Amino acid sequence: MACLPCLVLDHDDTVVASTPAIHYPAFLDAMKILRPEVNWSLQEYVMYNFEPGFEALCREMLHLTDEEMELEGQIWRKWISTHVPPMFPGMADLLRRYRDAGGILCVASHSSEEMIRRDYRIHCGFEPELVFGWELPPQKRKPAPYALEEIMRHYGLAPNQLLMVDDLKPGWQMAQRCGVPFAFAGWGCEVQPVRAFMKKHSTHPLDTVEQLAPLLGL
Repeated sequence: MACLPCLVLDHDDTVVASTPAIHYPAFLDAMKILRPEVNWSLQEYVMYNFEPGFEALCREMLHLTDEEMELEGQIWRKWISTHVPPMFPGMADLLRRYRDAGGILCVASHSSEEMIRRDYRIHCGFEPELVFGWELPPQKRKPAPYALEEIMRHYGLAPNQLLMVDDLKPGWQMAQRCGVPFAFAGWGCEVQPVRAFMKKHSTHPLDTVEQLAPLLGL
């Protein structure tokens, strides 16, 4: 049995480098149609996703209508269904070792469960045990505590038997609400204001995938 019973991972920019490979270019494609004057850099896009968050940037900054949101979603779904984001170097091997040691691997993400499971099958050769994705109703998605509470209930675990790993605030907020230790996935974030906030508020501020291994007992 692994020293840490359960690892709960975010997906985008924690396990796979999906923002530069998929989400950002999909957003630019949508903006060419919906808001041609918007041509944000990758850094700007990441900053606005951090604060005020994707829903707010669409609704409050860009003032997208419901119809425009649907078109943006269609373009994004086409991108994610036709592109497989690369997994961060060393991540697949680390996750295989953790599972082989008896660890329980779960995912709490704003990506779709179908795409998360696909990425794991392609890169790791297995799927996570439980996945809590975008299909959940809004009140159950991160930063709501639902995913961690359900994992602890399902496996009979205490908060200190889990570790939540994320690159952005929703995972940290969820972990904080449940008393679960939190590790910042610094390898997936190069925007300094975001890094500074996340490192300051993390139980374990990490810079590399390799630094995660000791926290898992590997």
